Amino acid sequence: MKPELRIGVVDSGHAPAQQPQVVAGRRFALLDGQLLHSELQDDPLGHGTAVIQAIAQRAPEAVFCVAQVFDQRGVTSTLQIAAAIDWLLTQNVRLINLSLGLRQDRSLLREACELAVARGVLLCASSPAQGEGVYPASYPQVLRVTGDARCTQDQWSWLNNEQADFAACVRSNTAGQSGASLGCAALSGHLASQLLAQPQATNAQLLEWLKTNAHYHGPERRVC
Repeated sequence: MKPELRIGVVDSGHAPAQQPQVVAGRRFALLDGQLLHSELQDDPLGHGTAVIQAIAQRAPEAVFCVAQVFDQRGVTSTLQIAAAIDWLLTQNVRLINLSLGLRQDRSLLREACELAVARGVLLCASSPAQGEGVYPASYPQVLRVTGDARCTQDQWSWLNNEQADFAACVRSNTAGQSGASLGCAALSGHLASQLLAQPQATNAQLLEWLKTNAHYHGPERRVC
């Protein structure tokens, strides 16, 4: 019997239909500057639903620990994300998908990511295809992931440039969801699939596997 593979998702929640795949969940909200913990609510944005769907499509045997940090406006904070990462570490996740990005570097978030990496957890965070970098993707040892329109559902690219380390498929079956967030989720799905096949793989081995099996090397070269 294969060991259970737990994937952490920091996002807006999940759909009711995805409940059988969710083994743990917690909502992190701010009220008057205070952090509140509560049970998950229905996904107000559909974003987390699309992220989980993208991962599960590639790794159907994986199960999820869901940390809900976005409200119905799509707003979150450093405190919520850092608390979500800390909680996910108590759930024994192997990989955390962070299809989100903050403009400012904050010590609280940086320290949460450092702790996760020190415990052997792989972090995948979305990074914009253009413009300034965001956090947590810009932290060392966090995989920076964006979308790549060249990639089909089963492909990813090794960009290795100033914007991102890797990129993957941006297509989704969920209306209104696309871009770097879905590219990050797709890559997390590929990694989860490999972890299901090779449960003892280290993060260094997973990184090498991604590079070796990338369908594209380098960014897309467009001719004007």
